[in-house]
Amino acid sequence: MSGSVFGKNFTVSTWGESHGEALGAVVDGCPAGLPLREEDIQPYLDRRKPGQSRFTTRRSESDTVRILSGVFEGKTTGTPISLILFNEDQRSKDYSEIASVYRPGHADYTFDRKYGFRDYRGGGRSSGRETAGRVAAGAVAARLLKEFGITVTAYTKAIGPVAIRRTDLSECMKNDLCMPDAEAAKEAAAYLQQLMEEGNSSGGIVECVIRGVPAGLGDPVFDKLSSQLAKAVCSIGAVKGFEIGDGFHSALSTGVENNDAFRMKDGGIVKVTNHSGGILGGISDGSDIILRAAIKPTPSVSAPQATVTADGRDTEIRIRGRHDPVIVPRAVVVVECMAALALADALISNMGARLDRMIDFYRDLH
Repeated sequence: MSGSVFGKNFTVSTWGESHGEALGAVVDGCPAGLPLREEDIQPYLDRRKPGQSRFTTRRSESDTVRILSGVFEGKTTGTPISLILFNEDQRSKDYSEIASVYRPGHADYTFDRKYGFRDYRGGGRSSGRETAGRVAAGAVAARLLKEFGITVTAYTKAIGPVAIRRTDLSECMKNDLCMPDAEAAKEAAAYLQQLMEEGNSSGGIVECVIRGVPAGLGDPVFDKLSSQLAKAVCSIGAVKGFEIGDGFHSALSTGVENNDAFRMKDGGIVKVTNHSGGILGGISDGSDIILRAAIKPTPSVSAPQATVTADGRDTEIRIRGRHDPVIVPRAVVVVECMAALALADALISNMGARLDRMIDFYRDLH
């Protein structure tokens, strides 16, 4: 299987399956000398791990990360950083009934068509559990970005029809849905409870704000910063839509409304508005980068669904096992970490963009 590597200069390769012995990631291209400990990575994994509320799967995993290589005496060595998390609570028997049945909304059918074989235990590589490796690697990227004063913050903007009406980030840690609006969180919880009683699930929207990014990151044409962020976020299995700035609303605007006017402030160039979401011509413009991801409803629902068997017979399926009624709250940190990986890669790639800065860098080495 190809396609398990993201990035060009700061790269991550994830490995492992939902019901295998372990899973993890290998980060390559991280500069030497970055302070890094397992304690820097674990809080990100704790935000993603299952079993934390009534709105997440009851699968119990500690998701304790171990750094196997690339760090010596608390600092990165410049060599590949290998990260591992052991699976502790697999129940593969929960999936034995669907070994020869294609689950609607899952990758069962497409994996069979592509490979002629699939790991039916929780979806294998197509399982949401694969994102644990991404989060571990993204935490390393976030640690690197911190050295440059760049922060990446994501939260739940909407669950089903319930959208936030205010943004108080301190509220995100006070409710199970990672919503920065206490009232919206209560409404969303009631909505989800109703769906759970019906054996149904919900989707939603994750919003991510990236602050402190200098102007000039990203390359025009194919490697635009916007396209790299889109690839990073859209590679998350549950993501079905992506936008930056005003996004799809831009189609309803006029040029006068959508353009961001420039002004001088404190000796620097700033924008009066930020309809572009911090990116112009595929290159960061120095303002906040704002992106959103549309997350589909959890496809594993207990309500009966029509499907077919691998040998071509119509049938009905009721999915058993432990599943999230909504993926959005746990997807928040995954979106955050994939954005961090894209930014870290762009930051390093930008080092060779200008000759004068390369000359200054190498002159300092003499």
